[in-house]
Amino acid sequence: MRTYLLRSATRVSRALLGVLLPLRCLVCGDPGHDDLDLCWACLADLPWAGRACLRCALPLPDTALIVCGTCREEVPPQAATHASLLYLPPVDQLLVRYKFHQDLAAGRLLAQLMQRAPPPWSCTPLVPVPLHRRRLRQRGYNQAGELCRLLPMPVWQGVYRQRHTAPQSERTAEQRRENLFDAFDVRGSVPSRLTVVDDVMTTGSTVMEVAETLRLAGAAEVRVWVCARAP
Repeated sequence: MRTYLLRSATRVSRALLGVLLPLRCLVCGDPGHDDLDLCWACLADLPWAGRACLRCALPLPDTALIVCGTCREEVPPQAATHASLLYLPPVDQLLVRYKFHQDLAAGRLLAQLMQRAPPPWSCTPLVPVPLHRRRLRQRGYNQAGELCRLLPMPVWQGVYRQRHTAPQSERTAEQRRENLFDAFDVRGSVPSRLTVVDDVMTTGSTVMEVAETLRLAGAAEVRVWVCARAP
């Protein structure tokens, strides 16, 4: 009886919120759809990730390939990578708003979309890619940490960024790897299996450095889950 009453109260609360704060599409402004701040047209137009490399989530042509050529030549430290979406419109704009313009509503929507396209493995516990304390003070929040907080899975906060690094966006793949070398460390006992979470994966330098750090610290298997992968 108590459970029924709680569920009924939850449904009533959601209905009232829907009246007082109706959902609005964060892309075009039309009414939201399916409990999302996204209209039906924008939801239908989302660039969901399809067939991709098992190791790095790079989109693959529709062939028998499971791992891309780059990962066959140089195996990354993570056992697998899953991207829920591709870094294409409108996902790219939503991520920029969330990451650089403090649009936490966009972050909530992106976390909801990640839940609709989760990895095909058990994601416990999650490990957010950390920010250095200086960057965290500037931004006010860690975008990967907020995504983890909004996902319904346990989170392990044992990874920290021990060295402040320059922004990655204007650097080549090689420069990104050099920039992040020895940037992360861990505190405490490391769980055997972990899933590293980040907002965007471009070259993969950041998540690979975190995965390598965790493996060197004793993790038996590290996997990666990102909201969006640059194709």
